[in-house]
Amino acid sequence: MYLHDVVNWTDFNDETLSFYRAISVDMIQLDLRTGGRIEAERHVRAGKDSTELFEQAREKTESHGLKLQTVFMPVLEGITLATEDRDGEMAAFVRLIECIGKAGIPTLAWNFKPMGNFRTTSDIGRGGAVYSTFDYAEFDRNRPQPHEPPVSGSVMWNNMVAFMSTAVPAAEKAGVNLALHPDDPPIPEPLGGVAQICSTVEQFRRIFDAVPSDRHRMLFCQGCMTELAGPQGVYDIIAEMASRNRIALVHFRNVRGQLPRFAEVFIDEGEVDMRRAMETYRDNGYSGPFGMDHTPGFPQATAGPAGRAYANGYIRAMIQTVYGR
Repeated sequence: MYLHDVVNWTDFNDETLSFYRAISVDMIQLDLRTGGRIEAERHVRAGKDSTELFEQAREKTESHGLKLQTVFMPVLEGITLATEDRDGEMAAFVRLIECIGKAGIPTLAWNFKPMGNFRTTSDIGRGGAVYSTFDYAEFDRNRPQPHEPPVSGSVMWNNMVAFMSTAVPAAEKAGVNLALHPDDPPIPEPLGGVAQICSTVEQFRRIFDAVPSDRHRMLFCQGCMTELAGPQGVYDIIAEMASRNRIALVHFRNVRGQLPRFAEVFIDEGEVDMRRAMETYRDNGYSGPFGMDHTPGFPQATAGPAGRAYANGYIRAMIQTVYGR
């Protein structure tokens, strides 16, 4: 069983990789969202051949005893909203799939949420740590400027099917797993003028059934699914998706509360029984990587990467306890 963590390409260097190796991480997810600062992201957005860049990234990761398991790239707005740029952006996304396949990287993680994530005023937790928080009542009082024109659920669904009908066959041909991250927060309504269609279990069933493939899976964000179903309901979702072989990797994190209000807390203090959760993955056939995704912010100037080390140590111990290795 494997420990997996996220590195943004802006921090993708020998110092970062050696740190992750030291804390027993096995696999890396390389996040391409850099605001256009990094050549690889610019190549991807322009539809250029980025095979060599990804090969170099894989080799650099392997030089530290780690595996470059995943690349993360959101589906571009021209695709999600079906603008005049859609055809060019779709061709660029297919090129990305082809390039990471040629580079020997197994998984491409993605999302389909052009308005991004939504959060409200952060809770303050133990030691002054800052918890990413969503309170629907507060959000409703201070909604962001909505997208114009509004985009309905049926339109977003049609856009999603058009994307999947091209991307999934391309992934099959390239030998790449596609891993879809849920909406965050997972509320199936237009929070910013655009309907969210990757929120509920029913929506994910529909997504997987629309374009069936063993390459078509989920980046199972346990935090999001807990926000949706609560600490008692998340185990059933884990069991369903794991038993259907629909999980490519897991963001193994904990939450306090559920919609309409939740806070993302330290991994040991949320309301999910994390051992029971990991046992549920195991008992339903999941044998892929677990990663922390993100952790509360530290106010102390000297804290550095302490949150990542703490969470990874917790997950490593849990893997050894539940999976025995």
